[in-house]
Amino acid sequence: VQLQASGGGLVQPGGSLRLSCAALGNIFSINDMAWYRQAQGRQRDLVASITSGGSTNYADSVKGRFTISIDNAKNTVYLHMASLKPEDTAVYYCKSTGTIRTHFVPYNYWGQGTLVTVSS
Repeated sequence: VQLQASGGGLVQPGGSLRLSCAALGNIFSINDMAWYRQAQGRQRDLVASITSGGSTNYADSVKGRFTISIDNAKNTVYLHMASLKPEDTAVYYCKSTGTIRTHFVPYNYWGQGTLVTVSS
């Protein structure tokens, strides 16, 4: 299983950006997908998560500004970020858990990070 993240970049404060992360490979089912972020010199923290059934969870710092969604047909999770602040600047990582079709073993993988910079 490979997670391919995209969509990062430079955006001005107050702007919007959408991140995407596709889970590729021999996947039988996905339990959940999530976005984490790690600012320079800080630990990696959960931003938002979503189950395949659509249940969501958000960090308090992004509630009302970020929206996570999932396209189960495409095994892809999206993070729409609005009203971005300089403190949202970080490398954003996607993560997924589920079951691999081969032997039906569980998986728990991270994608590569994508940098989001909020600056004027």
